[in-house]
Amino acid sequence: MTSKELILKNIRTNNVVQDTTLPDYSNFGLTFEDKHSYFSTMLESVGGKALFIKKEELEETIKSIYPDEKIITSNVEGFSLANFDANKENDPHKLKDIDLAVVKGEFAVAENGAVWVKNRDNRHRALYFIAQNIILVLEKSAIVNNMHEAYELISFGEPSYGAFISGPSKTADIEQSLVIGAHGPKSGYVIFVE
Repeated sequence: MTSKELILKNIRTNNVVQDTTLPDYSNFGLTFEDKHSYFSTMLESVGGKALFIKKEELEETIKSIYPDEKIITSNVEGFSLANFDANKENDPHKLKDIDLAVVKGEFAVAENGAVWVKNRDNRHRALYFIAQNIILVLEKSAIVNNMHEAYELISFGEPSYGAFISGPSKTADIEQSLVIGAHGPKSGYVIFVE
C-alpha cells in the first residue's frame, strides 16, 4: 500500500459524520423593554430623528419640518404634498433635484435604528440616496428588537430591491470625524404613525 492509499484509508475510517442537533436560536439577540425609545436613541446617534404622531398629523408635521422644500416626491398612501412623480422619470439622474422624499418603510429595527425599505412602489432605487432629505414613514407597530427578528420578516422569494436605512448619509473617513450629508440625504427622519 502506498502512502497516498494509506492516508486516504485513514481519512475514510476516521471521517464519521454525526447527526448533531443544531442549537436553538429562538431566544437569540438583544431585546428591549421599550423598543421605540431605544430605536430613537440609536437613530439620533447617527444623525436622524424619530417622531411619533397620529396618521392625520403627517402632512402638518412634514410641513413644519420642511416648510421651504419645493420638489417633493412620495409613495406614502394618502400623502398629498407630493408634487413630483419620480416613477415617471426614465433616467434616475433626473431625481437629483428632489428636495424631499417621503417614502414608506416596511419595519424598524430597535437594535440599530434602521428601517427596512423595499423598492416595490419606487421605480428607481436611487431615490433613497439622491434626494436632499428623506422621511421614512411606517406604522408604530412595525418594529422589531434586533436584526435576527428582522431577517425573519424579509422575503427573498421574489427578485426585488430592499435596503436598511438609518438616518441621513454619513461618513467618518474624513479626518476621523462624523460628517452628515456628505454623499446623500442631508437629513433623515423616521415618522411612526398610528
